[in-house]
Amino acid sequence: MSRRRDATRPDSSPDTHAPDPHTLDPRARHLLRTLIARYIRSGEPVGSQTLARHAGLDVSAATIRNILSDLEEVGLLSAPHTSAGRVPTAQGYRLFVDSLLQVRPLPDSELARLRGELPSGTGTQALLGSASELLSAMTRFVGVVSVPKREQFAFRRVEFVQVDSQRVLAIVVFADNEVQNRIIQTRTSYAPGELERVANYLNHHFAGRPVSEIRTILLHELRSARSEMESLLARSIELAEHVLAPDSDDMVLAGQTRLMGLQDLSDLDRLRELFEAFARKREILQLLERTVHAPGVRIFIGEETGLAPLEGMSLVTAPYAAGGQVLGVLGVIGPTRMAYERVIPVVEAAADALGGAFARDVGRPGDA
Repeated sequence: MSRRRDATRPDSSPDTHAPDPHTLDPRARHLLRTLIARYIRSGEPVGSQTLARHAGLDVSAATIRNILSDLEEVGLLSAPHTSAGRVPTAQGYRLFVDSLLQVRPLPDSELARLRGELPSGTGTQALLGSASELLSAMTRFVGVVSVPKREQFAFRRVEFVQVDSQRVLAIVVFADNEVQNRIIQTRTSYAPGELERVANYLNHHFAGRPVSEIRTILLHELRSARSEMESLLARSIELAEHVLAPDSDDMVLAGQTRLMGLQDLSDLDRLRELFEAFARKREILQLLERTVHAPGVRIFIGEETGLAPLEGMSLVTAPYAAGGQVLGVLGVIGPTRMAYERVIPVVEAAADALGGAFARDVGRPGDA
């Protein structure tokens, strides 16, 4: 993927490249931009007579037809029906978003809405749910946010409660105010006093440390410990392995039902496949993770996603970060005929607002 060239243009996808826009003369570029903009608004194929009226060029409809034929020949347009006008192809959309689209920042009022509706201090799950709902509400498509991995946050404290002879309830608090309850199946029986000692040891020595470091430190200390510490450390390691184990990857979606009324998704079989992909989550999450370390907005159009259910759809994504550490990716899924000039700044601003909310909650993710 290429880096963003300026603040108003999104990065292109790595998978598909449209013809070089510099090989198109100015009239062809202007007609392509006008045709795609009108098709996005109306959803109807655009003919040469319409372009002659609205393109603002002093050329005949016959000349426009010739230019459109050339654009069709290089794969930027297609004609769904004879004499019914033309529509953009995925390559046409790619050239449009890379080189012809003018994207303006969100108005201050909408920026304030994003920041106001993504408040800090609500806990990670509530924050991610709000972000996906906002993305959906502001674009009228599907909002999606990948869930940060637990090991990216600092451990704050833990308490253990004995359930029975070999089951323990662990109540874990993380630095982002998220509380998790986990049932641990232990290899040996623990007395209440032992559970209290382990909890006190972990809370005293590891509060404020990133979860990903704690097991490594415990193992190092066990190797160098005196005999009287070995029992406590061994028990701490057993319980910590369960308590601080990585979560399975996940994402939060909102607005799937908004797709049901779109003329672009009138095929019920396609819509069912799309909803099944949303339910599985795995493939879409893997697609999001392809962009997690790439700065700026990324756009996947149609087949560029590599997912059959997303053919005819576009995904606009941006990573969100706090304290210089990327936590996840958010984005919008909608038809290729989406208003990119609207969706791109919403996604970009939402990523900034979500990262800011996390930063207010925990400072750097690894801090308490």
